[in-house]
Amino acid sequence: MPIRAICFDVGETLIDETRHWIEWAKFLDVPAMTLFTAIGVIMERGQSLRRVFDIFKPGMDPALARELRAADGWTYDFTAQDLYPDAIPCLTRLRACGYKVLIAGNQPAAAAAALARLDLPADVIATSDGWGVSKPDQRFFAKVVEAAGEPAECVAYVGDRLDNDVLPSLAAGMVAVFLRRGPWGWLHAERPEIDRANIRIDSLLDLPDRLGAL
Repeated sequence: MPIRAICFDVGETLIDETRHWIEWAKFLDVPAMTLFTAIGVIMERGQSLRRVFDIFKPGMDPALARELRAADGWTYDFTAQDLYPDAIPCLTRLRACGYKVLIAGNQPAAAAAALARLDLPADVIATSDGWGVSKPDQRFFAKVVEAAGEPAECVAYVGDRLDNDVLPSLAAGMVAVFLRRGPWGWLHAERPEIDRANIRIDSLLDLPDRLGAL
């Protein structure tokens, strides 16, 4: 069956998270390089990035950290500069081709409003916190299919991770698109299981033609 809807992950798929992590380093009171090194070790071990709080602020979870930052005037937000340069051109072209475009990833509820403020060409913007379920849980991908309003085999999911994006979207009966981008993308590109992805790309600009080829 033809693909009629494409759902995009957020972090390191549409959004470059470098600025966000540098700001977190300041909050955690560690040099950015120290934080980035810890992130690399956490990734290699296959652990959640929430581990950075256990390392640098034991006993503090991400929700509490966001509350403390908000008390100091911080607002969860994305800027146009955070978008990867190929993000809007890709979304725009897909919609022009008649695809339904969705954005949904493991993000706090505030991310949905932050993405909406960027006026992205998307039909649906959702977050794991908003849905009450996170990747790689199959219920998250069931939500994607429900939001798309199409059979699972007509929906493609685009992400930069093997564990959170490619494998669970395949298990849900969707078309899996792997984007080699960001730290997870480069690390997971070396794993043999990544060959299970239906499509592998290095740039979102290649996605419309690759979808058409399917």
